[in-house]
Amino acid sequence: MAGLFVLSTNTVSAKAIASNLSSTFAAAAVMLQDEAAEEASKGFTQVLKEQFIQGGAGFMGIVLLCLILGLAVAIERIIYLNMASTNTGKLKQQVEDALASGGVEAAKEVCRNTRGPVASIYYQGLDRAGESVESAEKAVVAYGGVQMGQLEKNVSWLSLFIAIAPMLGFMGTVIGMIQAFQKISAVGNLSASLIAGDIQVALLTTVFGLITAIILQIFYNYIVAKIDQIVNDMEDSSITLIDMLVDHKK
Repeated sequence: MAGLFVLSTNTVSAKAIASNLSSTFAAAAVMLQDEAAEEASKGFTQVLKEQFIQGGAGFMGIVLLCLILGLAVAIERIIYLNMASTNTGKLKQQVEDALASGGVEAAKEVCRNTRGPVASIYYQGLDRAGESVESAEKAVVAYGGVQMGQLEKNVSWLSLFIAIAPMLGFMGTVIGMIQAFQKISAVGNLSASLIAGDIQVALLTTVFGLITAIILQIFYNYIVAKIDQIVNDMEDSSITLIDMLVDHKK
């Protein structure tokens, strides 16, 4: 009877301990779920804002300024290049038909009513068609260089922002590490809590600098590809215009 009493007591105690442990683990699981739900409810914008504030207003503000200015230049160039794009095949056919039916003045009128550098080159060549084909060719080449300069306007600023954004991030990293080592040398011992803030600032400035450079690089590559496409259309259209003028002279 004594053995049964001791055994039953131990069994009840084990059940109580197991019940307490399961309750503790359940409470911990609920707490972890609540924390995960809170982090998920913040959203990307809120997390990005918090990380930006933790990075410090010094270098992070300069990197953000590079991003804003770079995006402004990129958007302006994209709008300009899209407006400068022309259906060169359709324009060529319209100019050729107008030149055959109404002469040079009718072809110039078609170019005046069409936007874009290709139409401007056509107009400059047709405007010199009364002198000679050589004069028209020189005018087309000269005005083509002017239009190319207009297409590439402000693109150098975009490449500048792409270059200096990661440099500023690396500079923030170096300064943060210098501050961390200064604190270590002043205190005399290595403590993670002592230098964690400076290292965090250093890493965040690098991350935001690289993110800025990546975003602007994507826009830069698109702009350069768009410029190359328009320049190729200009060169092809120049050759076509000279051929049309030679046939018209004949």
